[in-house]
Amino acid sequence: MAEAASLVEPGARRPGADAAPTPPPTPAGAPTAEPALPLDNAAGEPLVTARDERQELLEPGRALVLSDLAPPRLGAGEALIRLAYRMGVPGSTLAAPFAKAARPRLLGTVETPLEGDRAAGVALRAGHFLVHGVKAPIAQMEFESSTRLTPPFERVIHGFGWLRDLAASAPREQCLATAERVLRAWIEANPAPGKGPAWEIEHVGNRLRHWLVFAPWILSGEGTQLRAATLDAIAATARWLDRKVGKASDGLGAVMGWTALVAAGLLLPEGKPRRLYAEAGLARALGELVAEDGGTLSRSPLAQVDAIAALVDLRACYAAVKRDPPPFVGTMLELLVPPLLSLLHGDGGLGNWQGAGAVRAERIAALVEASGVRTRPLKDARQWGYQRVAARKSVLVLDAAPPPLPRHARAGCASTLAFEFSADGQRIVVNCGGAAFAGGQVPARIEQGLRATAAHSTLVLDETNSTAVLMHGKLGTGVNEVEIDRRTLDLTGGSATRIEASHDGYAARHGLVHRRILILRDTGHELRGEDVLLPAGKTGKRGKIGYAIRFHLGRGVEARLSDDRRGAGLALPDGSYWQFRMAGGGDGGELSIEESLWVDGQGRAHPVEQLVIQGMTSRSGGTFSWLLKKMG
Repeated sequence: MAEAASLVEPGARRPGADAAPTPPPTPAGAPTAEPALPLDNAAGEPLVTARDERQELLEPGRALVLSDLAPPRLGAGEALIRLAYRMGVPGSTLAAPFAKAARPRLLGTVETPLEGDRAAGVALRAGHFLVHGVKAPIAQMEFESSTRLTPPFERVIHGFGWLRDLAASAPREQCLATAERVLRAWIEANPAPGKGPAWEIEHVGNRLRHWLVFAPWILSGEGTQLRAATLDAIAATARWLDRKVGKASDGLGAVMGWTALVAAGLLLPEGKPRRLYAEAGLARALGELVAEDGGTLSRSPLAQVDAIAALVDLRACYAAVKRDPPPFVGTMLELLVPPLLSLLHGDGGLGNWQGAGAVRAERIAALVEASGVRTRPLKDARQWGYQRVAARKSVLVLDAAPPPLPRHARAGCASTLAFEFSADGQRIVVNCGGAAFAGGQVPARIEQGLRATAAHSTLVLDETNSTAVLMHGKLGTGVNEVEIDRRTLDLTGGSATRIEASHDGYAARHGLVHRRILILRDTGHELRGEDVLLPAGKTGKRGKIGYAIRFHLGRGVEARLSDDRRGAGLALPDGSYWQFRMAGGGDGGELSIEESLWVDGQGRAHPVEQLVIQGMTSRSGGTFSWLLKKMG
């Protein structure tokens, strides 16, 4: 890439990490990364035949406007109220200093546009929780916070997200008995704030928000005793969250906590001091959660979904009391939606990135509709780190950034330079995904494996991860910096988008830098790739090292090796046929078909296949080229 070296610019650096040194020029005798490598020596077919090559003008990141993300401007009196509330003065004292404290009640009925999962709601009415494909009888559920549940069940049970599903399943009158049954069991098991999963800030924030938004489903029954206990629990939870919200474990947890406090300030009596206090906290928390291009710092599409859903609910709470939300709520929704759209495939569903499964198109479409944001996907999210190329009905998504920092990671994955590719609504190359759903149908014991580099469609060196995968969704050392160059190529008979990116995840351990080049023609029917290993030091090391380049195939794709075992035919469920071919030269390697798995948006693991190019290459570097092309 000598001719492109001056155009390569730093695309992403792991925030807070020291800069890695730029790899020096390739030493004499080591392989060079020429852009025109033949895939068939006899035919001499080049990787590209360009008439003209130009650097693509990238859309600048949508920088946050500080004034739009600031809390509402306050007069001197309201600013003093907010300060006093933050210092611990009770809201009733500040709102009505000479009056008796108001009894707990709700000041409005919230109508959220965001619906839940009807199937999960029907299962609840039949007596079961349905979480990522696993049924758990309500009668056998242990609601105590001291009971250790799997993370998916903790989120649903203690966060009361099941209320949204129940509300979507039937008219309210038919749901009241089920809602009261679960609510009574939970309150009896947790009579006062305590410790454990039920009192993690994120779960508390979600629980309080769902109690307020779906209050008609839990306060409309005939039992006055349960109604009084529920109102007391709402008030006590809000007071507890006032004191503890600053201790959230990460940015998303803080946003969930502050969102719930704003909702409580709107819907509970004498709530103005709490609202003023929480609006300032929410604006600050959102600014710390989201990068300039609108992507969450965890790089997780599931976190993106949760943040959008919380703000949609909060906007409905403002509407319930006939108040306009502060400008930062709408601004943040406008920032959050475009990056999420960038990870959607042609079928409208979500890609498998940073622990997410392939959340189905209907759920994403409903979320975007509820947000009220009408926009296009971001094709170049530098801070969030995903590159999107759309060519007619084909979509290519590349992870072109370092993994999230440990303090931001949730189900952090070592996926740098992995890609997904779909055509005509059919996913052809995917990642396994689903680590965030582990504990449902996905066994918890394979959670770390789903976060490994080998679970993604990229190069793996010496069976090691490009970034260390740790327990509890965290990540260790590895990729620190990614360089990226994106441009448009004018070709004979059309054009193409070319993305070149490299990462230093293997530099410290193996002395090699991984560079990947992907070129997608404007027809969407030809994807050419080149994976290059370059020495990270002045001289390459001696000896050989094992490598594997994995291409996990979409559900329903049937693969069959060619007779020369240097290619494979891919039969897609829609009847189309694609061919995968390895380069004739380079460092060789063998192509094989192995078993794999793919996790859908319901948390169900499906058996799929993967193509694997593997072999031994020199520690001074190597070059591996391949082609994926539609044949009919």
